[in-house]
Amino acid sequence: MNWPPSVLDPAGPVADQIAVLTWVLLAITGLILVSVCGALAVAIFGTPKLKGWLSGKATILIAGFAVPVFVLAGLLVYSLIVTHSLAESQRDAFMTVRITGEMWWWRVSYLDRNGQETVTDANELNIPVAENVRIELRSNDVIHSFWVPRLAGKIDLIPGRVNTLTLAASRAGIYSGQCAEFCGGPHALMGFVVVAHDRDGFRNWLDKRKAHPPLPVEALARRGLELFLSIGCSACHQVRGTPAAGQAGPDLTYVGARQKLGAGILPNNRGTLAGWVADSQTIKPGNRMPRYGTLSAEELQAIAAYLEQLR
Repeated sequence: MNWPPSVLDPAGPVADQIAVLTWVLLAITGLILVSVCGALAVAIFGTPKLKGWLSGKATILIAGFAVPVFVLAGLLVYSLIVTHSLAESQRDAFMTVRITGEMWWWRVSYLDRNGQETVTDANELNIPVAENVRIELRSNDVIHSFWVPRLAGKIDLIPGRVNTLTLAASRAGIYSGQCAEFCGGPHALMGFVVVAHDRDGFRNWLDKRKAHPPLPVEALARRGLELFLSIGCSACHQVRGTPAAGQAGPDLTYVGARQKLGAGILPNNRGTLAGWVADSQTIKPGNRMPRYGTLSAEELQAIAAYLEQLR
Protein backbone atom coordinates (compact mmCIF):
# COMPACT_ATOMS: atom_id res chain seq x y z
CA MET A 1 0.00 0.00 0.00
CA ASN A 2 3.09 2.24 -0.14
CA TRP A 3 2.72 3.42 3.47
CA PRO A 4 3.91 5.84 4.62
CA PRO A 5 3.57 7.57 1.23
CA SER A 6 6.38 9.94 0.32
CA VAL A 7 5.98 13.29 -1.41
CA LEU A 8 9.52 12.75 -2.73
CA ASP A 9 8.49 9.55 -4.54
CA PRO A 10 6.00 10.92 -7.10
CA ALA A 11 3.92 8.60 -9.27
CA GLY A 12 2.18 11.17 -11.47
CA PRO A 13 2.83 14.39 -13.40
CA VAL A 14 1.16 16.64 -10.82
CA ALA A 15 3.17 15.14 -7.99
CA ASP A 16 6.31 15.36 -10.16
CA GLN A 17 6.03 19.15 -10.31
CA ILE A 18 5.44 19.37 -6.57
CA ALA A 19 8.43 17.10 -5.88
CA VAL A 20 10.70 19.26 -8.06
CA LEU A 21 9.47 22.39 -6.26
CA THR A 22 10.18 20.66 -2.95
CA TRP A 23 13.72 19.75 -3.96
CA VAL A 24 14.37 23.32 -5.17
CA LEU A 25 13.16 24.75 -1.87
CA LEU A 26 15.22 22.24 0.12
CA ALA A 27 18.35 22.99 -1.92
CA ILE A 28 18.03 26.77 -1.54
CA THR A 29 17.24 26.60 2.18
CA GLY A 30 20.19 24.25 2.58
CA LEU A 31 22.51 26.77 0.90
CA ILE A 32 21.12 29.56 3.10
CA LEU A 33 21.68 27.43 6.21
CA VAL A 34 25.29 26.72 5.22
CA SER A 35 25.87 30.42 4.47
CA VAL A 36 24.43 31.56 7.80
CA CYS A 37 26.45 28.95 9.70
CA GLY A 38 29.57 30.08 7.84
CA ALA A 39 28.90 33.72 8.71
CA LEU A 40 28.35 32.73 12.34
CA ALA A 41 31.64 30.85 12.41
CA VAL A 42 33.46 33.89 11.00
CA ALA A 43 31.82 36.18 13.56
CA ILE A 44 32.96 33.91 16.40
CA PHE A 45 36.29 32.51 15.26
CA GLY A 46 37.38 34.74 12.35
CA THR A 47 40.31 37.10 12.24
CA PRO A 48 39.73 40.80 12.92
CA LYS A 49 40.02 41.47 9.20
CA LEU A 50 37.31 38.90 8.33
CA LYS A 51 35.07 40.17 11.13
CA GLY A 52 35.49 43.69 9.78
CA TRP A 53 34.56 42.56 6.28
CA LEU A 54 31.52 40.66 7.61
CA SER A 55 30.23 43.72 9.46
CA GLY A 56 30.94 46.10 6.60
CA LYS A 57 28.19 48.15 4.99
CA ALA A 58 28.61 46.55 1.55
CA THR A 59 28.38 43.01 2.96
CA ILE A 60 25.25 43.84 4.94
CA LEU A 61 23.53 45.48 1.96
CA ILE A 62 24.39 42.64 -0.41
CA ALA A 63 24.03 39.59 1.87
CA GLY A 64 21.36 41.01 4.16
CA PHE A 65 19.17 42.80 1.61
CA ALA A 66 19.90 42.21 -2.08
CA VAL A 67 20.42 38.44 -1.93
CA PRO A 68 17.24 37.72 0.15
CA VAL A 69 15.13 39.92 -2.16
CA PHE A 70 16.53 38.18 -5.24
CA VAL A 71 16.09 34.68 -3.80
CA LEU A 72 12.57 35.26 -2.45
CA ALA A 73 11.43 36.96 -5.66
CA GLY A 74 12.80 34.09 -7.73
CA LEU A 75 11.07 31.50 -5.54
CA LEU A 76 7.81 33.46 -5.72
CA VAL A 77 7.90 33.57 -9.53
CA TYR A 78 8.79 29.88 -9.78
CA SER A 79 6.04 28.89 -7.31
CA LEU A 80 3.47 30.93 -9.24
CA ILE A 81 4.51 29.23 -12.49
CA VAL A 82 4.06 25.78 -10.88
CA THR A 83 0.71 26.80 -9.36
CA HIS A 84 -0.52 28.15 -12.71
CA SER A 85 0.52 24.93 -14.45
CA LEU A 86 -1.42 22.85 -11.90
CA ALA A 87 -4.50 25.05 -12.35
CA GLU A 88 -4.28 24.74 -16.15
CA SER A 89 -4.28 20.94 -15.91
CA GLN A 90 -7.88 21.06 -14.61
CA ARG A 91 -9.05 22.38 -17.99
CA ASP A 92 -8.00 19.11 -19.64
CA ALA A 93 -9.51 16.89 -16.96
CA PHE A 94 -10.75 13.49 -18.10
CA MET A 95 -13.50 13.53 -15.46
CA THR A 96 -14.59 15.21 -12.25
CA VAL A 97 -15.02 13.44 -8.92
CA ARG A 98 -16.64 15.08 -5.91
CA ILE A 99 -15.10 14.06 -2.58
CA THR A 100 -16.89 15.14 0.58
CA GLY A 101 -15.24 14.95 3.98
CA GLU A 102 -17.33 13.40 6.73
CA MET A 103 -16.55 12.49 10.34
CA TRP A 104 -14.38 10.35 9.77
CA TRP A 105 -14.64 9.00 6.25
CA TRP A 106 -14.82 10.17 2.63
CA ARG A 107 -17.93 10.29 0.43
CA VAL A 108 -16.99 9.83 -3.25
CA SER A 109 -19.25 10.79 -6.18
CA TYR A 110 -18.31 10.40 -9.86
CA LEU A 111 -19.89 13.17 -11.93
CA ASP A 112 -20.93 13.32 -15.56
CA ARG A 113 -20.32 16.29 -17.87
CA ASN A 114 -23.40 18.02 -16.44
CA GLY A 115 -22.22 17.65 -12.86
CA GLN A 116 -24.70 14.90 -12.02
CA GLU A 117 -23.74 11.88 -9.93
CA THR A 118 -23.36 8.66 -11.91
CA VAL A 119 -21.63 6.44 -9.34
CA THR A 120 -21.26 6.80 -5.57
CA ASP A 121 -18.65 5.16 -3.38
CA ALA A 122 -16.72 5.75 -0.18
CA ASN A 123 -13.10 5.94 1.01
CA GLU A 124 -11.71 4.86 -2.34
CA LEU A 125 -11.10 6.65 -5.63
CA ASN A 126 -10.66 4.77 -8.92
CA ILE A 127 -9.02 6.62 -11.81
CA PRO A 128 -7.55 5.87 -15.25
CA VAL A 129 -3.80 6.01 -15.73
CA ALA A 130 -2.28 8.99 -17.60
CA GLU A 131 -5.40 11.15 -17.27
CA ASN A 132 -5.96 14.32 -15.28
CA VAL A 133 -8.81 13.94 -12.81
CA ARG A 134 -10.41 17.04 -11.36
CA ILE A 135 -11.23 16.57 -7.69
CA GLU A 136 -13.99 18.77 -6.27
CA LEU A 137 -13.60 18.93 -2.49
CA ARG A 138 -16.30 19.75 0.05
CA SER A 139 -16.93 19.15 3.75
CA ASN A 140 -20.19 18.36 5.50
CA ASP A 141 -18.97 19.10 9.02
CA VAL A 142 -15.48 20.38 9.98
CA ILE A 143 -12.26 21.20 8.14
CA HIS A 144 -10.57 18.14 6.66
CA SER A 145 -7.58 17.96 4.30
CA PHE A 146 -7.24 15.63 1.32
CA TRP A 147 -3.70 14.41 0.61
CA VAL A 148 -2.41 11.61 -1.61
CA PRO A 149 1.31 12.53 -1.51
CA ARG A 150 2.48 10.41 -4.46
CA LEU A 151 -0.20 11.81 -6.79
CA ALA A 152 -1.03 15.39 -5.81
CA GLY A 153 -0.63 18.18 -3.30
CA LYS A 154 -2.61 18.70 -0.11
CA ILE A 155 -5.73 20.87 -0.04
CA ASP A 156 -8.29 21.60 2.67
CA LEU A 157 -12.00 20.75 2.63
CA ILE A 158 -13.79 23.70 4.21
CA PRO A 159 -17.51 23.77 5.11
CA GLY A 160 -19.39 26.09 2.78
CA ARG A 161 -16.62 26.21 0.16
CA VAL A 162 -15.63 24.17 -2.88
CA ASN A 163 -11.90 23.66 -3.45
CA THR A 164 -10.40 21.78 -6.37
CA LEU A 165 -7.17 20.05 -7.30
CA THR A 166 -5.84 17.89 -10.11
CA LEU A 167 -4.78 14.32 -9.49
CA ALA A 168 -3.08 11.99 -11.97
CA ALA A 169 -1.16 8.70 -11.94
CA SER A 170 1.56 7.74 -14.42
CA ARG A 171 1.22 4.01 -13.81
CA ALA A 172 -1.31 1.54 -12.49
CA GLY A 173 -1.18 0.87 -8.79
CA ILE A 174 -2.67 1.51 -5.37
CA TYR A 175 -1.80 4.77 -3.63
CA SER A 176 -2.47 5.70 -0.02
CA GLY A 177 -3.79 8.99 1.25
CA GLN A 178 -4.68 10.59 4.54
CA CYS A 179 -6.67 13.41 6.08
CA ALA A 180 -3.91 15.91 6.88
CA GLU A 181 -5.87 18.43 8.99
CA PHE A 182 -6.83 17.53 12.55
CA CYS A 183 -10.61 17.06 12.51
CA GLY A 184 -11.20 15.65 15.98
CA GLY A 185 -11.89 12.12 17.16
CA PRO A 186 -10.23 9.38 15.07
CA HIS A 187 -8.63 11.87 12.66
CA ALA A 188 -5.45 9.78 12.44
CA LEU A 189 -7.55 6.83 11.23
CA MET A 190 -9.20 8.75 8.37
CA GLY A 191 -7.30 7.25 5.46
CA PHE A 192 -7.98 6.99 1.75
CA VAL A 193 -7.05 4.75 -1.19
CA VAL A 194 -6.60 5.67 -4.85
CA VAL A 195 -6.63 2.82 -7.36
CA ALA A 196 -5.19 3.64 -10.80
CA HIS A 197 -6.32 1.34 -13.64
CA ASP A 198 -5.24 1.10 -17.24
CA ARG A 199 -7.76 2.72 -19.57
CA ASP A 200 -9.70 -0.47 -20.40
CA GLY A 201 -9.67 -1.58 -16.79
CA PHE A 202 -11.14 1.72 -15.67
CA ARG A 203 -13.91 1.57 -18.29
CA ASN A 204 -14.82 -1.93 -17.11
CA TRP A 205 -14.78 -0.81 -13.50
CA LEU A 206 -17.02 2.20 -14.20
CA ASP A 207 -19.51 0.22 -16.30
CA LYS A 208 -19.82 -2.37 -13.55
CA ARG A 209 -20.34 0.27 -10.86
CA LYS A 210 -23.24 1.79 -12.78
CA ALA A 211 -25.17 -1.48 -12.41
CA HIS A 212 -26.69 -2.93 -9.25
CA PRO A 213 -24.89 -5.91 -7.73
CA PRO A 214 -26.80 -9.19 -7.99
CA LEU A 215 -28.79 -10.43 -5.02
CA PRO A 216 -26.98 -13.11 -2.98
CA VAL A 217 -27.34 -16.75 -3.91
CA GLU A 218 -25.53 -18.42 -1.01
CA ALA A 219 -27.85 -19.18 1.92
CA LEU A 220 -25.55 -17.54 4.47
CA ALA A 221 -25.32 -14.34 2.42
CA ARG A 222 -29.11 -14.27 1.94
CA ARG A 223 -29.49 -14.51 5.70
CA GLY A 224 -27.01 -11.64 5.96
CA LEU A 225 -29.13 -9.46 3.67
CA GLU A 226 -32.20 -10.14 5.84
CA LEU A 227 -30.29 -9.14 8.95
CA PHE A 228 -28.80 -6.08 7.25
CA LEU A 229 -32.28 -4.79 6.47
CA SER A 230 -33.85 -5.75 9.80
CA ILE A 231 -31.33 -4.57 12.43
CA GLY A 232 -31.10 -0.99 11.19
CA CYS A 233 -28.06 -0.98 8.88
CA SER A 234 -30.21 0.35 6.05
CA ALA A 235 -31.03 3.49 8.05
CA CYS A 236 -27.46 4.73 7.57
CA HIS A 237 -26.15 2.83 4.53
CA GLN A 238 -27.21 2.48 0.92
CA VAL A 239 -27.01 -0.68 -1.17
CA ARG A 240 -28.42 0.03 -4.60
CA GLY A 241 -30.92 -2.58 -5.78
CA THR A 242 -32.21 -3.16 -2.23
CA PRO A 243 -34.48 -1.16 0.13
CA ALA A 244 -31.36 0.11 1.93
CA ALA A 245 -31.14 3.81 1.08
CA GLY A 246 -29.48 5.48 4.09
CA GLN A 247 -27.21 8.46 3.46
CA ALA A 248 -25.66 9.06 6.89
CA GLY A 249 -22.91 6.49 6.41
CA PRO A 250 -20.81 5.18 3.52
CA ASP A 251 -22.45 3.68 0.43
CA LEU A 252 -21.96 -0.11 0.67
CA THR A 253 -23.17 -1.09 -2.79
CA TYR A 254 -19.75 -2.49 -3.73
CA VAL A 255 -18.07 -2.60 -0.32
CA GLY A 256 -16.74 -6.13 -0.95
CA ALA A 257 -14.58 -4.86 -3.82
CA ARG A 258 -12.83 -2.14 -1.86
CA GLN A 259 -9.16 -2.41 -0.97
CA LYS A 260 -9.66 -1.37 2.65
CA LEU A 261 -12.27 -0.99 5.38
CA GLY A 262 -12.89 1.71 7.98
CA ALA A 263 -11.53 4.52 5.76
CA GLY A 264 -8.26 2.89 4.83
CA ILE A 265 -7.29 1.22 8.13
CA LEU A 266 -8.19 -2.49 7.75
CA PRO A 267 -7.68 -5.16 5.08
CA ASN A 268 -10.98 -6.07 3.46
CA ASN A 269 -12.05 -9.66 4.11
CA ARG A 270 -14.87 -11.56 5.79
CA GLY A 271 -13.15 -11.60 9.17
CA THR A 272 -12.53 -7.86 9.30
CA LEU A 273 -16.04 -7.16 8.03
CA ALA A 274 -17.49 -9.21 10.90
CA GLY A 275 -15.19 -7.53 13.41
CA TRP A 276 -16.10 -4.06 12.17
CA VAL A 277 -19.85 -4.75 12.41
CA ALA A 278 -19.49 -6.27 15.88
CA ASP A 279 -17.41 -3.51 17.46
CA SER A 280 -16.09 -0.76 15.23
CA GLN A 281 -15.62 1.45 18.30
CA THR A 282 -12.74 -0.68 19.54
CA ILE A 283 -11.11 -0.59 16.10
CA LYS A 284 -11.72 3.11 15.44
CA PRO A 285 -12.76 4.82 18.69
CA GLY A 286 -15.17 7.71 18.26
CA ASN A 287 -16.49 6.85 14.80
CA ARG A 288 -20.22 7.25 14.29
CA MET A 289 -21.13 3.59 13.82
CA PRO A 290 -22.57 1.98 16.98
CA ARG A 291 -21.52 -1.37 18.40
CA TYR A 292 -23.61 -4.43 17.54
CA GLY A 293 -22.46 -6.57 20.45
CA THR A 294 -25.80 -8.37 20.73
CA LEU A 295 -25.34 -10.17 17.40
CA SER A 296 -24.33 -13.81 17.59
CA ALA A 297 -21.25 -15.17 15.83
CA GLU A 298 -23.49 -16.82 13.21
CA GLU A 299 -25.32 -13.56 12.56
CA LEU A 300 -22.06 -11.64 12.23
CA GLN A 301 -20.73 -14.21 9.78
CA ALA A 302 -23.95 -13.97 7.76
CA ILE A 303 -23.77 -10.17 7.51
CA ALA A 304 -20.08 -10.36 6.64
CA ALA A 305 -20.80 -12.98 3.95
CA TYR A 306 -23.40 -10.69 2.41
CA LEU A 307 -21.16 -7.63 2.46
CA GLU A 308 -18.20 -9.58 1.09
CA GLN A 309 -20.12 -10.64 -2.03
CA LEU A 310 -21.05 -7.02 -2.85
CA ARG A 311 -18.44 -6.72 -5.57
